Amino acid sequence: MQLPSVSSGSTPYSEVDAFSRTDRSGFWLEAAKAVDWIRPPTVAIEQRSPREWGWFPDGELNLSANALDRHVDAGRGDLTALLYDSAMTGTKAAFSYRELRDLVADFAGVLRSQGVGVGDRVLVYLPMTPDAVVAMLACARLGAIHSVVFGGFAATELAVRIDDATPKVIVTASGGLEPGRAVEYLHLVRKAIDLAAHRVQSVIVRDRAAVPGSAADYQGDTEVAWLDWEELLVDAVPAAPVSMPSEAPLYILYTSGTTGSPKGIVRDTGGYAVALAWAMKNIYGIVPGQTIFTASDVGWVVGHSFIVYGPLIAGGTTVLYEGKPVGTPDAGAFWRIVEEYRVNALYTAPTALRAIRRVDVGLAELERYDISSLKALYLAGERLDPETWHWANDGLGVPIVDHWWQTETGWSICANPLYIEALPAKAGSTTVPMPGFDVRIVDASGSTIDEPGVEGNIAIALPLPPGALIGIWGSPERYAEAYLSAFPGFYATGDAGHLDEDGYLFVMGRTDDVINVAGHRLSTGSLEEVLTLHPAVAECAVIGVHDDLKGQRAAGFVTLKIGVDHHPDTLVAELVALVREHIGPVAAFRDVTVLDRLPKTRSGKILRKTMRQIVDGVPYTVPATIEDVSVLDPLLALFRTAEVGAGSS
Repeated sequence: MQLPSVSSGSTPYSEVDAFSRTDRSGFWLEAAKAVDWIRPPTVAIEQRSPREWGWFPDGELNLSANALDRHVDAGRGDLTALLYDSAMTGTKAAFSYRELRDLVADFAGVLRSQGVGVGDRVLVYLPMTPDAVVAMLACARLGAIHSVVFGGFAATELAVRIDDATPKVIVTASGGLEPGRAVEYLHLVRKAIDLAAHRVQSVIVRDRAAVPGSAADYQGDTEVAWLDWEELLVDAVPAAPVSMPSEAPLYILYTSGTTGSPKGIVRDTGGYAVALAWAMKNIYGIVPGQTIFTASDVGWVVGHSFIVYGPLIAGGTTVLYEGKPVGTPDAGAFWRIVEEYRVNALYTAPTALRAIRRVDVGLAELERYDISSLKALYLAGERLDPETWHWANDGLGVPIVDHWWQTETGWSICANPLYIEALPAKAGSTTVPMPGFDVRIVDASGSTIDEPGVEGNIAIALPLPPGALIGIWGSPERYAEAYLSAFPGFYATGDAGHLDEDGYLFVMGRTDDVINVAGHRLSTGSLEEVLTLHPAVAECAVIGVHDDLKGQRAAGFVTLKIGVDHHPDTLVAELVALVREHIGPVAAFRDVTVLDRLPKTRSGKILRKTMRQIVDGVPYTVPATIEDVSVLDPLLALFRTAEVGAGSS
């Protein structure tokens, strides 16, 4: 395995991990040296109670300065910080660290002119354009707390977030672009303001030529000031970075499955900076001169950590891509980006790979591009099935890092630390825990399961490492109830899985995705692994549906690769036979439904819970983050006719 020179290779990962466990304070104070502090910390962690702690409590810093100013001050101002590539408009742009710093300082001055200061909230509702990066870093520069909400998010859900975060200012644009259509934002913002109880002071609007609408359209509004981004910049006075306590909140980010009362994850400043600095060097190998392309959205935690903050803290180059893995214009979109910008690390979700595989199973598009700069492919956001792992591993010829983490943790719980030691990969495993994450498998009572290969609840011993959530916005009780109460002394991940004899973690799905068939507990992840072995299957989801006799039975939903012609009855028979061969008759598997598309969130997570509720005929709420609500129509039709099974579509 050929890795770039940033890999030291001098210390085995086992020794690094042992250091983090035996001398936690020493390990993290050493790691904190990678960050520029206004007041360097002398204490790594302050444990206030079994459930409460703070990282680097006596330290002060500014995260915007760590992402931008320090690189300029060190003579790296001309290095490229941000590359923008819009497949939707054909627009491309590059920003040096100096240029990006100046843009951020100016827009921070704009926010300051609107009365935004330390601790104030700013709601960012923007498309995947450089403005989103500028707005986030400008908030961090002032010590304000940003809350990024997807541009185009429904007005009702936006209103709920306005009431929860109570922002002083909303930063938005005239609209965003999706394949074949423009999404106008301003009427959604206006409707959300009408629905919300909290009064927003002002809305700053960035006009976008491709989408109609401007601040001028709403300047007769007597309740809120609608202001033009460009006009405000004319008189802006650049803002200097504000010194912030390490434990000061940096941002609020609502979890992807939120419905009803939102769950706003709160991240601190210093702990997050230290964790990302460690991860960028040791997991991703990003240092000045290296480029990372994270194919996600700034509305997700992946975008926060690995499009914006992480790469810029490391002094690397980050690619901001507005487009899709397929269809903009074809299944070679990612490979074009890798070649054009000499990308060293590519980070995306398994669903993006499966979308490419469905259209281009033989990777014919890959042959058109030179991806020799690519050192590794990183995948997260949902479970990576072994079949897709093998397809990518064989096709790309670079290490495939299937790592696992959550919005709540902010960075990798488990990964392959390639730039400390490239550990042998195992298909289906997220490799080993990263420093500070003491991962355990526990039973329903919270007792640790030590036997390798035995599945249970995945939990993390407290305290959590730097970078993890410090609470839920406005609700400490909800934080404890949601994460710390199920297994005393542990953070409950909500995922199920097992550790093998080498300490590798296998995440098999959410705990509510474990089904009980006549007393036998079966992992939906295991069943999905088997279904993807079939050469016709592109993607699949398995859910447990109600069964009067067995309690639950497994029902499979599959999509087929483009160009595959398979008779439904034959396909079902072959899939049932596969499950019987690999899992056994105990699975009692017989229901397979062929769909054109699986219902997913915008981040690519399959909505298994919603599917199960629809099929079982119980009340359900469609998550606001669903990618396309019309995808549920075939499932609703199946439920109405009670035809979940062979050949349905």
